[in-house]
Amino acid sequence: MKLTARGAVTLLFVTTLLGQLIAPGPIFLLGCAAAVTLVNPRDLLPLVVTPPLIFFLTALFIESVRALRTASFLQSLALGLFTILSAAAPWLLAGSALTLAIAWYRGLPTNIRTLRLAHAHRVPKPRQSRETTPTYAAEPEGYFEPRLYGSTKED
Repeated sequence: MKLTARGAVTLLFVTTLLGQLIAPGPIFLLGCAAAVTLVNPRDLLPLVVTPPLIFFLTALFIESVRALRTASFLQSLALGLFTILSAAAPWLLAGSALTLAIAWYRGLPTNIRTLRLAHAHRVPKPRQSRETTPTYAAEPEGYFEPRLYGSTKED
């Protein structure tokens, strides 16, 4: 079974969300390994950059729900996020490194090379004016010359 990038990100999100309730670190690591193993090789690049974002979003969601029951929502949310992110930092690093290592083995350099070649020959189009006539009126020739280049002729 091969997943698209969206499917793999969804799988990672669901496993990380469930893992936040049980054991955030190890289940996040398993979710990263499963997502990068099951994704199509052509969709490795978008998946490699998402594990930290997914972990943060799930932690934010869980801590927001927990903070709803407290008297000070913002204080509880900030303290909860700080606690969970600092406690799970080694797992977050390990999950990101594992995802990158498996993706590298499965063909990530080919995806990066393809992306670079696709954007190497892309030349931006010049900007086109919306109006056909200029919006300014040019000064007549010689209008400023007497002041710039000397005195005027006296007749």
